[in-house]
Amino acid sequence: MLNSLNSPQREAVKYLDGPLLVLAGAGSGKTRVITQKISYLIDEAGYSPKEIAAITFTNKAAREMQERVGKLMQGKSTKGLTIATFHSLGLQMLRQEAALLGYKPQFSILDSSDSFKIVADILATTDKQLLRKTQWQISAWKNAFINPDQAKAAADEELTHAAAKVYQLYQQTLKAYQAVDFDDLIKLPVELFDQHEKALNKWQRKLQYLLIDEYQDTNACQYKLVKMLTGVRGQFTAVGDDDQAIYGWRGADVENLRQLTTDFSRLKVVKLEQNYRSTVRILRAANQVISNNPKLFEKKLWSDLGTGDLIQVTATMSEEHEAESVIMKLQAHKFEHRTKYLDYAILYRGNHQARVFEQQLRNQKIPYTISGGQSFFDKAEIKDLVSYLRLVANEDDDPAFIRAATTPKKGIGNTTLERLGEYASAHKISLFTAAFEGDFQREIGVKQLDDLLNFCQYIQKIQSRAVRDPAGEVLNDLLNTIQYEAFLYDSEEPRAAESKWANVQEFIAWLTKKGESSTEFGNETEGKNLLELTQMVSLISMLEGREDGEPDAVKLSTLHAAKGLEFGHVFLIGVEEGILPHRESIDLGAIDPTKIEEERRLMYVGITRAQKSLNISWCKKRKRAGEVQMCEPSRFIAELPNADIRHFGNPFNKDVEASKDFGKSKMAGIRAMLNKETL
Repeated sequence: MLNSLNSPQREAVKYLDGPLLVLAGAGSGKTRVITQKISYLIDEAGYSPKEIAAITFTNKAAREMQERVGKLMQGKSTKGLTIATFHSLGLQMLRQEAALLGYKPQFSILDSSDSFKIVADILATTDKQLLRKTQWQISAWKNAFINPDQAKAAADEELTHAAAKVYQLYQQTLKAYQAVDFDDLIKLPVELFDQHEKALNKWQRKLQYLLIDEYQDTNACQYKLVKMLTGVRGQFTAVGDDDQAIYGWRGADVENLRQLTTDFSRLKVVKLEQNYRSTVRILRAANQVISNNPKLFEKKLWSDLGTGDLIQVTATMSEEHEAESVIMKLQAHKFEHRTKYLDYAILYRGNHQARVFEQQLRNQKIPYTISGGQSFFDKAEIKDLVSYLRLVANEDDDPAFIRAATTPKKGIGNTTLERLGEYASAHKISLFTAAFEGDFQREIGVKQLDDLLNFCQYIQKIQSRAVRDPAGEVLNDLLNTIQYEAFLYDSEEPRAAESKWANVQEFIAWLTKKGESSTEFGNETEGKNLLELTQMVSLISMLEGREDGEPDAVKLSTLHAAKGLEFGHVFLIGVEEGILPHRESIDLGAIDPTKIEEERRLMYVGITRAQKSLNISWCKKRKRAGEVQMCEPSRFIAELPNADIRHFGNPFNKDVEASKDFGKSKMAGIRAMLNKETL
C-alpha cells in the first residue's frame, strides 16, 4: 500500500514516535498522506478507529477525506473513526459535556446574522459598519481565547473599550438564550477542559491520535484545543504549509507552526516538496515569488511534469478590456486544445472584480460558476424552517421564537411581542416561558393571548414528537399545519414561490435522509431524531449530497476561496498595486511587513492553482468611485523569473515585436484549424 508513496510521504505515514509536523507544499499530496496514515494506524499500528480523529477546516475537505479512507479501507470496519471539522468536533464535545458549562444538550447555534442582530440590539444603532466592526472584534477576541473581562482590561482605545462592554452583554444574552455562536464551538471546549480535568482526561483517552490538516490556518483557540487533547504524549501529525498561510485577517496565526517547535521539543519535521500538479515553469515562478518572504522552514517545490508553457503577463487598457482579452484567450485556448470549460479558472483578490467578467461571459454565452454565492442556508425560506427547528430544540432561543411566531403570520402582532419582550427581560426569562406566566397573561387581551398560547402549545406538541417520530414525518406535518406552501404563493410571484417551495422540499428530503443515515463525523450512528439534526443543520453546508459532479463551467473565484483547488488553466486578474497587494496592506506594510507577506502568499496560492498554463493580467487604468485612475503593475510581477515569462501589451516591454509575432503565429494556427474544420 505504501509503495505508491514517495520517500518523504512514506516517512510521514510511518512515523509514530512522537509529534510530527509535515510541511506539505502546494500539490504535494498532503491528503494522501493523511488518509494513508489513518489506514496505517488502524492496520499496522494497532489503533482502533474510534481512537483516531482527523480534523479539517471545511466540510468539503472532511467529505473528501472520508471518501478516500473508505476506498483505502474497503471491506474493513472504520466504525467510530472521527473525520470532522474543528467546529463539528467542538459541537460533539459540547453536546456531551453541556451540563458542565451550564448549557442544555439542545443548545442553539446562532449564525452570523443572528449574532449581528444581538449586537445591533445591544448597541441600539443601525450603523452597519460599526456593528460589523464590533461583531468582528468579538470574534477576534474569542479566536484568541480572550474573555470579556480580559478584553476590557486590555482595551487601549475608546472603540475597543466600547466593544469589550458589548462583548460582555453579548455573552450574557447568548447564555440567556441557551445559545452559542460559531466561535464558541472551539472556545467553550477549551474553557471546559481548562476547568474540568475529568472531562479532559476522558477526551484524551477517547482520541489517542490526532491528524490536523491545514495547520497554518489554526488560530490561538484551535491550537490550545489541539495541545490539550494531545497532552504530554503529543501523539499527533500536523500537516501545513507556511507559504499558504492566507487567513491572518480572520485570526489564523502562522506562528502556530513555529510554536510547535517550542512546545514539543521532540517534534519531527518531514518536508513534502515534490509537486504532482504543475509544470516546472509554474513552480519556478511560485518559488521565486515566495522566496522574497522570510521563511519559517526552507523548502522548494519541484516537479517532473515537464517544463510547460511560458507564463503570459498581459497589460490591458481598462477592466473592460481585461475581461474581453481574458475571455477571448480562454475561448481560443479551449478551441485549440479541445478542453472543457471546467478546466479554466478566473481568480481575483476581491469579489467586486467578478462583475465585469460575469457580464462578458454572459455576453459570450459561456457557462460559469462563482464561488461564495448565497449559501442554501442563507435563503429566507430555509431560515424560516430552521427557526421552528431551533425553537423545538430549545424554547429559550428568543431569535428563533420571534421568527417562527411571525412567519407565517399567526395573529401575534408587534404590540404583543413588544409586551412579551418587556416582561421577559424584566423577569430575566425567555419569551416562551414568559408567555405562560399568569402576571403577563393578565396584561394582554384574550384574543392576543389565545393566538400566542396556540403557537406555544403547538411547539410543545412538536417537541414531544421530535424525540420519538421520524424527522421527515414531523417536518411535513409542521409545514401542513403552518400552511407554509400557501404562505409562499400568497407573498411571492408564482415563479419565485415555486422555486422557494422546491428548496423547502429539497431541505426536508435532505433532513429526512440525514435522519435515517448512519454516518456522522465518519462515525456509524443510529438514525438521528429531529433534536439532534437541528444542531447539525447549523454546521453542515447544504451542498453536501447535492453535488452531482462539477458542471462544465468556467470557475470564477476569489484567491481565498480557491485555496486547495486546482485547474488546468488559470487566469489571475487585476494583479496591480492596490489590488494584489491590497491597498490596506500597502498602507500598513510600512509599519507591519507581515501584511505584505500575507499578500505575497496569496499570489503564491494563485500561481500554484495552475496545472498547465498561467495567464496574469493587470490594467493600466481603472475606474474608482467614478474617477479614472492610473494603475501600476503589482510588485509581485517584477518578482517572477524573466526567462519563464512573455509580456503582452506592455509599452515598457523590450520584446514587443516578439510578442506581436507570437500573437500573429497563434492566430494563424487557429485560422488553419478553423479552415480544416470547415472543409
